Amino acid sequence: MQFSSEKIKAVLRQNGYKATPQRLAVIKEFAQNNEFLTPAELYEKIRKNHPKIGMVTVYRVLDILDELGFTCKVHAGGDCNKYKINTEDHHHHLLCSNCGVVVNYNCDEAYFENLKTVITAETGFKVKEHFLEFTGLCPDCNVKTPPKSNSITDKVLLND
Repeated sequence: MQFSSEKIKAVLRQNGYKATPQRLAVIKEFAQNNEFLTPAELYEKIRKNHPKIGMVTVYRVLDILDELGFTCKVHAGGDCNKYKINTEDHHHHLLCSNCGVVVNYNCDEAYFENLKTVITAETGFKVKEHFLEFTGLCPDCNVKTPPKSNSITDKVLLND
């Protein structure tokens, strides 16, 4: 599913949000990018053509777009997230902890539906949605990065 800035603008209005020039500038830049960006990275791209738009506006627009289902969001470490326009149905992410690449991973949703049923039955907690991210090393970084040893035996043998 591909979302254009015009489609997003129409959905904004349908959901009671004004399509202000500032929001539209953020949406246009966001919709044109096909990479995951932090709010700060998106802000820097927008500022080139719209120097009066503030960082708070970027955060607010991303929050609105996320609420309306237009974003694909991944955890970028600490309290930071990265966003890109959502172009696929529900999927999960594989994140490289070395280079930051994000790979979409589609899996059997029936498994997760069953898991939600089990969780509710066992705990009484009604799951409304889920997000699943795996972190590790992508194939390129896995080849480039030698494995780190945490073994006490390895450390002792190296010191002898």
